[in-house]
Amino acid sequence: MIHPTSIVSPDATIGENVEIGAYSIIGPHVTIGKGTWIGPHVVIDPFVTIGPGCKIFQFAAIGAIPQDLKFGGEKSWVKIGANVTIREFVTIHRGTEPGGSVTELGEHCFLMAYTHIAHDCHVGKMVVLANNTTLAGHITIGNFATVGGLVAIHQFVRVGDYAFVGGKSAVVKDVPPYVIAAGDRAVLHGLNRVGLKRHGFSDQTLSALKKTYRILFRYGLTLNEAISRIHAEVEMVPEVKNFIGFIKASSRGVTR
Repeated sequence: MIHPTSIVSPDATIGENVEIGAYSIIGPHVTIGKGTWIGPHVVIDPFVTIGPGCKIFQFAAIGAIPQDLKFGGEKSWVKIGANVTIREFVTIHRGTEPGGSVTELGEHCFLMAYTHIAHDCHVGKMVVLANNTTLAGHITIGNFATVGGLVAIHQFVRVGDYAFVGGKSAVVKDVPPYVIAAGDRAVLHGLNRVGLKRHGFSDQTLSALKKTYRILFRYGLTLNEAISRIHAEVEMVPEVKNFIGFIKASSRGVTR
């Protein structure tokens, strides 16, 4: 059902069984997947693709041009996966050409009220961003990560898979996968053991990750020394390989 007070561009593509609430505005070149529910007073600007089964609550604003002084009006997109929940007053901005022109969210994400996702961010699947989470431009959030309320993340930072960032943290360096980070300048607080257990990680994998974490961050080794020791002493399960690969690929430096 499309409410008669809403404004829907004739150039928008609306899937089956989509509901659009009162006074919402859907711009041109917008695609909305089947079964998506859009509440009242939502604004979806041009060049936005929304997957099926999403829920978008009142006063969310999706697809506005980026807050980037270098932006020259070029075509860019917001792409949102299936079954994403976007709560009140969330803002998501389009990409920029230097950043690949796309801001992207994976499936089954949950964005709580007042979350802001800036240009060129890439958010994985099953990610939870709590109230007032603020992502600057060019940020990557891995799959199954959780970010607490009132968190601010610096541009170009990466947060790894299954990581947990505690509330009211300022994150200025990469947060490795599988860990907890928190603090005014976020520091590591060990593995995200509760989260990993909830996601069904085996005791064998948890043990390997624990050894990897200690060698990387507790023994005072250089990165090369730590990686050599991990290869010699730790079972190289896929999660350990992912952990090491994330660290080696860091350009901003790693939260410790």
